[in-house]
Amino acid sequence: MAKTKYAKAVNDEIMEKMSLKNRYAMLNMNLGTVLNKKEMAFLQKVEKFCMKYEKEKNITHSMDEDMYEWCADFGKEGYITRAHNFKESCGIDYGDEWGMSLDFMRYLAIDQFDTQYAMGAGATVLAINPIFEHHDNVPVRQDALRDLVDGSGIGCILITEPERGSDAVHQLTTCTEQDDGSFLLNGDKIFNTNAPKSKWAVAYATAEKNNGNKMAQFLINTSWDGWNCERAYIPWVPKLWLGKEVLTNLRVPKEYVLGPVGKGREHLFEGLVPERIGIAYGAVSQCWGAVIHAGIYSNMRKQFDQVILNFQGVGFTLMDLWAKTSNITLGMLKFCESYDEKYEKFGGKIPPMIEQAMVASASQFKYQATSLTTEVCYEAANLMGGAGLGDNLMSHDLLGVSRIQEIVGGSRQIQQYVLQMAFRKMFKMI
Repeated sequence: MAKTKYAKAVNDEIMEKMSLKNRYAMLNMNLGTVLNKKEMAFLQKVEKFCMKYEKEKNITHSMDEDMYEWCADFGKEGYITRAHNFKESCGIDYGDEWGMSLDFMRYLAIDQFDTQYAMGAGATVLAINPIFEHHDNVPVRQDALRDLVDGSGIGCILITEPERGSDAVHQLTTCTEQDDGSFLLNGDKIFNTNAPKSKWAVAYATAEKNNGNKMAQFLINTSWDGWNCERAYIPWVPKLWLGKEVLTNLRVPKEYVLGPVGKGREHLFEGLVPERIGIAYGAVSQCWGAVIHAGIYSNMRKQFDQVILNFQGVGFTLMDLWAKTSNITLGMLKFCESYDEKYEKFGGKIPPMIEQAMVASASQFKYQATSLTTEVCYEAANLMGGAGLGDNLMSHDLLGVSRIQEIVGGSRQIQQYVLQMAFRKMFKMI
């Protein structure tokens, strides 16, 4: 684990024990009793690739590395996403190694490898999902989909606006239809992960400001005139490139319109389940990274001639974090497996009533998992003292990512509002 750029604050013995191989071993021992054979085999397959890749590329995980350079290599292996089988949509065949539960395994492995990279890849997935659902066998859309899935291109999704935040419905970015069926987009977007590095963007705009019923959904090539993007820097995640975009008469040809005016809102909401579950199992993965870092460290760091795990203030706190992480993992895994079962049962199109019920569950997991990761990553780093906060170990990266998880994909309060409305709807049905 060669992460040190400044002074070495952790001794060599602990650094060596913190190797990716050992962290994977800890993860697998924890999950061995709850994963089925297929899930464990796929998890170990991704882990094997990550260990080999880290060694061959001499990756140090320091803050000055450009992690976006890794995307093509991970994409070739099919490790950008495994949420879908892309054989019919763009010719990429994963056999039976796909589905939400296997995508969870993919994320678990990659987050241990590099948590900021895992989050960046997750933002590309947010662009992949709507193109997968609405490519309609249009060649240019299928080409874009293939680019994103195989890692040739990086993707982002443009929802958040400077004056709208988590209010995704009342957008100010406008789309004006032209005589040839194309649209001109005008407006500002912000805090869009990957945007400055992206080749493809999925954007939402409205034919009438503040009117969610007139939203539309577009696929944008960022090389087009009218795309203006600069980096919006968030210090917690220094390797992630977020953007602020100014769209100025950006012309979107009609074949790149994923959802016409009036369909944008529907398309936006249909993506909430995979989006929020993806964020949730990312947060769970970060919890495991934090628990494993603190677990290894507290078994080796000595104070008063004893390993610090033996002190109740350390040991009991860590055991509480471990139990919470294990329990939410079980719930997360059950949801993913249930989703996969329903997806297969209904031929890839889950009925609206079931999908609606899963929206509430997805918000519950997003709300609880991201709240937990803020607690686990901070408390685990705190147990490690200065070593947990410095640049020698990846616990610093986990702490940084955990600080923003409650905001991305709809803030904590938005998830509570969604749940409040869902519970109200349930009451009216009895």
